[in-house]
This record gives sequence, structure tokens and C-alpha cells, in this order.
Amino acid sequence: MFSQKGGGAESAVRRRPRVVLWVAASAVTLGFLVALEIAARGYGVPGPITDQAREVVFAPKSGTVLYASMALMLVVLTWRQRFIALGAAVGIDLVFWLVRWAAGAEMMYGNGALLVTLGCAVIALTRRTGRERTLLLQGVGLALLLVTGRKTGYTWLLITSKTRPTVLDQYVATADQALGNPSWVAGRIVEATGVVGFRVLEFVYIQLAVMAVVVALYQLRHVAAERRFPRHHLVRTFLAIGLLGPGIYMVFPVVGPIFAYGADGGQWALAELWPNTPPPVTTPQPMLFDEFTPRNCMPSLHTAWATAIFIHSRKAPRALRWAGTFWLIATLGATLGFGYHYGADIVAGVVFTLTIDAALRTLDHGWDRSGIRFVAHGTAVFLALLLSYRFLPMEMAALPWVYGPLVVLSMVSVIYGYVRITRRWDRRAESVELPQQRREPQPELV
Repeated sequence: MFSQKGGGAESAVRRRPRVVLWVAASAVTLGFLVALEIAARGYGVPGPITDQAREVVFAPKSGTVLYASMALMLVVLTWRQRFIALGAAVGIDLVFWLVRWAAGAEMMYGNGALLVTLGCAVIALTRRTGRERTLLLQGVGLALLLVTGRKTGYTWLLITSKTRPTVLDQYVATADQALGNPSWVAGRIVEATGVVGFRVLEFVYIQLAVMAVVVALYQLRHVAAERRFPRHHLVRTFLAIGLLGPGIYMVFPVVGPIFAYGADGGQWALAELWPNTPPPVTTPQPMLFDEFTPRNCMPSLHTAWATAIFIHSRKAPRALRWAGTFWLIATLGATLGFGYHYGADIVAGVVFTLTIDAALRTLDHGWDRSGIRFVAHGTAVFLALLLSYRFLPMEMAALPWVYGPLVVLSMVSVIYGYVRITRRWDRRAESVELPQQRREPQPELV
């Protein structure tokens, strides 16, 4: 009996830092959302909290994202509970659809998914206790983080356009000469593919979050049976990228070739050159731009997210592996071919993702020394790329056969290091024989 009490006390001590960490993270997240809400209100627009709250009743911007988010929450439920939740969401949406149709209001679905997700939070707080409450709240939190992250992104983009009047596109475009102006090349290729090619790339670009949910659902498929989340999964990396990336937008504001050198930039464009005429090599300088175009190019977060989808789909079935590969290639084609990013943004985005994903896995492995070294290497490479784009663009354009391979090799060094260290971790995990997970009785949702 004594040993059991001691073991329970020891377990409680081990859990205490994790609880403190969750409480601190929740407090920081709430403070961050409130700060963004205040900032957005200062510019006369609703912030992420208000924007999300109104979707409980009013037409959402994306019903697909709300249902995809609810799907993440459903991983903690039994199949019977999932059918009940899905049926309730569809039923609520049908009622909303009929009311909007009768009132002539804007038509959109997704309110049902959001209401069911919030309802599960209420059930967790009022009808669950202990581990079951924690698990259900984790599922709800995962779903709400995805939809709130999307709203937070919109607010961040607004802040970048309002607080960064000048952009650094001339620096990145000049440095991109070392890579052969890939955005201009891809832009002409996309034009040559016609409407079909454009529509396929557009679909992939817009539905990136949905593909991420598909991969995440595969990774989380055993949560309901094992009553716990895996150590590491795609959603963690996805959210970390979305949290850290916009901060770099503020440091390195860039609008993209179709705005700085294309027709979409209007009177603010340096010239209408994209995609047919590569930009001339002249001494770069900061340039004024409008107050509504987001400065969201450096690094390319679409590339970062597509890279995360790719690396997290490597252990999935063949069909999902192929889908992850296709999504990465098509996203690269879209980001470059639509003129939204320079090649330099793509390289930075890949390094950014691998460093973040390895950092999260290093944390799971108890601050593994080799993991810390790799994260330091990835961070150093990322900073070196940004500093080179900003302070050495003319040298890069003058010596493309020197700097181009150096930029690519720096990215390859991070890719090689990531593959090497993750394989070592995977072999270590496979060598440890884990105890068989016991299936526990699960309470009903209603």
C-alpha cells in the first residue's frame, strides 16, 4: 500500500510541470488573442475573437474548415458518438440553411460543426471527469485552435499591411537572380497550361488546410481506442508555423512579384514585368506600398505547411504518401506560378518548417542533444538566408553560379540533417517495446 501511495505521489509530481505548462500556454494564447483583437479594433475591423464568435450564428467564411476542424475533435469519440455529432451538425446546418433561404441572407454552411464542437466543450465540463474530461477538452481545443488560427492569420495580415508601409521586394527579387528567377519561369509555365492547370493549382492552394486535416486524421486514428494523443503529429507543427511565421513578416515585409512587379500592384508596382520580363539588376531599396496588401512572403508559409504535410505523410499508406507529394509539388507550382512568392521565399519556407518540426520532436525527446544541435543549425541557416537576401542581393545577382548553389546547398544541409536525426529517433522508438494499450470503457456523448 505504501508503495502505491508513493507511486501515485511521484506520478502527480511528474504531471505537475505538464499542467503548469498547459496553464501557461493557455494564458499566453488568450493574451495573444486579446492583443490581436484590440489591435484589429484599432484599425476599425473585428478581431479574431469577434470574427469567430459571429460565426456561431452568421454565415461562416469557410464551412469546409469548420467541418474539417470538427473532424479533428471527433478522433476522441467512439464511432457511435461520431455519427451522433455529425448528424447533429448536419441537422443544425439544414435549419440554418432554411432560415437563410427564407430571409434571403448569405448562404453558407458550417455553423452546425462549430456549435457541435462548442457543445462537446460544454459536455466535457459538465458531464465528464478526470482523464475523459481532459481528452475531450484536448479534442475540442485542437478543433478550435485550427479555426481560430485561421482567423488570427487574417488579423496578422491586416497588421502587416498597416504597420509596414515599405516593402523589401527589390532586395528579394535581386537575390532571386541567383536562383534563375523561378517565379517568372513558373508563371509562364502556368500560363501555358491554360485554365485547367490554373484551376488545379488554385484548388490545391486554397484547400491546403483540408489536406492537412486528412493527414492529421490518419495520425490520430488510434486516439479513441488508446485514450491519448500521440507524442507528435501534424497539427502541432501546423499551428507552430502559423504562430511564428507572421512575426517574421513584420521583420522582413515582402508582397510578392505579382504585386511588386505585376499588374496586381497597380500604381504601386515598380513596373509591369511579371511573368514575361525578368526584373533588371539595379541597386535595391525599400519601396512604399499600399495599406491593404499583406506583407506575407518571407518565408512562404504555404510552402512551409505543404512541407509539413509531406514529411508527416511519409509513414502513411501509399495513397496518402502520393497525395502528400502531389500537394507539395502543386503548392510550390502555385506559390511561384501565381506570382505570390519568389524562389528565395520557398527556400526559407522549407528550412523554417524542418527546424520547427525538429524542435517540437526534440522537446518530446527530452531536449535530445543531437536535436538541439540540429535546431541550432537550422536556425543559423534560416537567419543566414534572410541576412543574405537583405544585405548581399547585388553580390548574389552578380555571381549566380556561386550564390545559387550555396543557397540550395544550405537548404539541402538542413534536409539531410532532418532526415538523419528523425531516422535515428524512429529507430530508437522502434527498439523500445511499448506495453499494449488497454482499451478503456468510454462514456457516451449524450
